[in-house]
Amino acid sequence: MVADAAGQLVELPGVAPAFRRGRDFLPVDPDDLIALPDGSSLYALPGRTAVGFGPEGLAPLEGHGAAAAFLPPGYSVFGLSAYRSDRGAPLLPLFSYSALCWWKGRFHVPAARVEADVKHDPEQFSERELARRITRLTKRWPANRLVAHLSRNCALTYGCANAKNLFYERWECPVPLAPACNAVCVGCISAQPDAPIPSPQDRLAFVPDVEEVLEFALPHLKSAPRAMLSFGQGCEGEPLLQAERIEAICRALRAKTKRGTLHLNTNGSRPDAVERLFAAGLDSIRVSLNSAQRKPYQAYYRPLTYGFDAVVRSLEVARRAGGYASINYLAFPGFTDSDAEVAALERLIERTGLALIQWRNLNIDPEAYCDVVGLAASTPARGMRRLQEHLRHRFPQLRHGYLNPPREVYRRRLTS
Repeated sequence: MVADAAGQLVELPGVAPAFRRGRDFLPVDPDDLIALPDGSSLYALPGRTAVGFGPEGLAPLEGHGAAAAFLPPGYSVFGLSAYRSDRGAPLLPLFSYSALCWWKGRFHVPAARVEADVKHDPEQFSERELARRITRLTKRWPANRLVAHLSRNCALTYGCANAKNLFYERWECPVPLAPACNAVCVGCISAQPDAPIPSPQDRLAFVPDVEEVLEFALPHLKSAPRAMLSFGQGCEGEPLLQAERIEAICRALRAKTKRGTLHLNTNGSRPDAVERLFAAGLDSIRVSLNSAQRKPYQAYYRPLTYGFDAVVRSLEVARRAGGYASINYLAFPGFTDSDAEVAALERLIERTGLALIQWRNLNIDPEAYCDVVGLAASTPARGMRRLQEHLRHRFPQLRHGYLNPPREVYRRRLTS
């Protein structure tokens, strides 16, 4: 599939598709392909010439633009769109750019579903029903600034599934608290002060009161099916900068109910604070990583007040506290499956007793990311599908997914 001059996607007969792995281009392996999932978006990539395998081998397809797909939650991408950037090509927005081809009469992508839970699938939501529910609950809590933020910004503007779930009164409910951050991530989705692209979301502009959180969080925790409250969202900075407030919220909630899951999405920058939160009633933690290696981690996250060692210690603290620890692993084909990264990831799993890898596709311009982490051409890599198969064999107790599991699910797994 290529893009024509009008940006429409068309099939180019006689050319076999290629995909990008790091800086390298490879033929698509049919074993990696699945039909394009429902809820995907298709893109024409500006200033980029498609690359494919013609009669004389790999070559730019002059006059034909590159195409890509953005997949819905739950899918791990194995190969990125193959293209050569034209002179002056603009930086791509913060999305993941899966390779895309036409096969057996359908769009296909190199990817696999890694999440069994359907709680973020598009068919779980009705926009008409959501509007009705938002109206009802905002009338119930008319002065609550955080409910207003989660309805107007998150559920309606950004389409955040967790924000929608607050109003559906089910599953995982977000609790953003932190306007500030202690890192300047290259691919931050809520702040891009030094890049010529907009951030996909606006960051929370206030710190909610404990009472504002308890007003809607306690009813959700008491009654929602598979109830979960999660601190740390895409519309905020680093929640550990509000650790004292989270601790107060956890203690207040656990004084009223033992039901549901209290969860933290974090960069893991303050292991001392993580320890206090588990003592206050936190059940699980998810630490975001683009790499299990110090140097590429530092290059992407650009931490201001902490280092990579603190991140690892936070995972160790969670294990010692009896909590459930996962990583939000920002995967990039050609880097994540490289020999050096696989070896580092194995060491991290062994050291921390990690319970789950959430395979998240890194949303970033592929060439820009190769520059950030210093990825060289022809870097040895085994392929994303083979990496995931290897980890399942090497660590049979390690779980693989995309979303935060509620306590009743992972406790059942731990005892099975």
